Amino acid sequence: MSSRIPQTFIDDLLDRVDIVEVIDTRVKLKKSGKNYSACCPFHDEKTPSFTVSPDKQFYYCFGCGASGNAIGFVIDYERLSFPEAVDSLARLSGLEVPREAREVSPEDNDRKRIYQLLTKSDQYYRLQLRRHPQRAEPVDYLKGRGLSGEIARDFGIGYAPPGWDNLLRELGTGKEEKRLLTSAGMLIDREADRKCYDRFRHRIMFPIHDTRGRVIGFGGRVLGDDKPKYLNSPETPVFHKGLELYGLYQARQAYRELPRLLVVEGYMDVVALAQFGIRYAVATLGTACGAEHLRRAFKYTAEVVFCFDGDSAGRTAARRALESALPTMEDGRQVKFLFLPEGEDPDTLIRQVGAEKFARMIDNALPLEEFLFNAVAEGLDIQSMEGRARLSKLAAPLLGRIPKGVFRELMFDSLANRTGLSRDTLSELITASPESPPADLHQPEAAVPDPAPAAPANAPAAAQATAPPAATREPGPLKRQPRNRSGHQVRLPPQKMISVLLLQHPELARELEDTACYRDAEDDDLALFAELAGLLQKNPNYTIGGILGYWMAAHGAQATAALAELAGNHMPASARQLHHFDPQTEFRDSLAKIHALLDARQHRLLLEKVKSSAFNQLSEDDKQRTRELLAKYKK
Repeated sequence: MSSRIPQTFIDDLLDRVDIVEVIDTRVKLKKSGKNYSACCPFHDEKTPSFTVSPDKQFYYCFGCGASGNAIGFVIDYERLSFPEAVDSLARLSGLEVPREAREVSPEDNDRKRIYQLLTKSDQYYRLQLRRHPQRAEPVDYLKGRGLSGEIARDFGIGYAPPGWDNLLRELGTGKEEKRLLTSAGMLIDREADRKCYDRFRHRIMFPIHDTRGRVIGFGGRVLGDDKPKYLNSPETPVFHKGLELYGLYQARQAYRELPRLLVVEGYMDVVALAQFGIRYAVATLGTACGAEHLRRAFKYTAEVVFCFDGDSAGRTAARRALESALPTMEDGRQVKFLFLPEGEDPDTLIRQVGAEKFARMIDNALPLEEFLFNAVAEGLDIQSMEGRARLSKLAAPLLGRIPKGVFRELMFDSLANRTGLSRDTLSELITASPESPPADLHQPEAAVPDPAPAAPANAPAAAQATAPPAATREPGPLKRQPRNRSGHQVRLPPQKMISVLLLQHPELARELEDTACYRDAEDDDLALFAELAGLLQKNPNYTIGGILGYWMAAHGAQATAALAELAGNHMPASARQLHHFDPQTEFRDSLAKIHALLDARQHRLLLEKVKSSAFNQLSEDDKQRTRELLAKYKK
């Protein structure tokens, strides 16, 4: 059995704490009308755009979009997990946090035991590096690469001795342990010939940690002539190489606030750079750096630098990284490309030039915008009209992948200046071939449709009841990048507006009698609205803080962050807008528009039904009812 925090306690805690007091002890607030304001603690600014509403028990930053309730603020500001944040606020309120027992699924239990076995495997490999009779070989190798004992300790480097069953005999003491070690990728079980043996043999072992510091897998560098040279753990219930970055945990431990992340190719590059004081290097795990890697990286820093060999293979890898980076380029983020001399890697080069010069090379790396236009223009005569036309056709679909914002606008302005084409013409090129595969720097003819902007990686963590603990996070507010925001209210479609209005004015739920038509409309926005309305009808005293507390328990962190952002992004940005805004009238008008849309949809469906051959198969009574409905919706 495991436990969770009861929803009733979360509601009670949010009723007892005052968000103004919670935030004011950490960020000095100033009274501003009904609300309080300050410079945002989550991004650098000189003019206050961070506002706290005591009525709604909700905070929002018009600069970077951070938003949430008291628990969410403590989570983001102090880098705590949800249970830790609740404990912190409960202590201030003189409350003891109760726990509800709940059943643990077999899968959850397996994952827990896999983490334990991986930790024991890590301890075993480290011990072998110190005590095994053949330890001289791996120790000499590491010393030959210039690694100190301190760096080997910091990265948990170990040794898998030669032999087929060392780890098996050490940890696989029973049938269940063998099953879990196999599931964890540490053993290979060949049922066909009834053989079970260690996956890693005669290798330097690099443990891979998740962002909480738990061992989730290993990479092994061969010491003999075996192949492959590097061997990674396979996909397991706790290890997904398409998401993880080797060295990210150590980088976060080394800096209170990460200056950047340098993406290199191998484990030894990460460790060697750390040896020279560059402790922000990370590596992908036997796969190209994808958009999910970058979204994870951008949770902890605003700058990512890719480091590649300067040969053709390195530039090809850089182009793939560029394509992965484009959908993640929200405003305030920066991606650069560092190309090393041919035949060099970070490990060898930093030994030649030293840490200071290597750091300058990183500082002077090529920005994404320059690399993109250089790569696309390669082989083209951009002084000719034909060359500029081709550049436009190749570059516009790539720029179309960038999320909407200032950076995207500047990139299109740059392309317009380079080609002499208007912005409208370039916009047409984005969607000129919607059926084509995504534009690829290796297949430059392809076009890609303009995508919907990716969900912000910096979406705030609101109150949450089941988020996993993150005890390894360092204290200090999580920095976000400011977003471009005009002073004008964005006009939302009515399907979204009604949810925003309910979040900001929960009392509007009393205007509703039946929400079934919204639940049955097969529309995600209306389904969200129906659930919100039902929640508020059952809990009429909920403020937005209480709504977010419930939402986390029901739907988790990602959905709650999206809900908080939906509420915050569309708050009136000025007193004048607030003065001219009548939520009740807006709510009723939006509902009327939605019902008109639903009626029109029903009318179209009935009309299609009448036109279909299936209509003739209905009974006369059903035909008559269909005609009457059609006449009703037509009116």
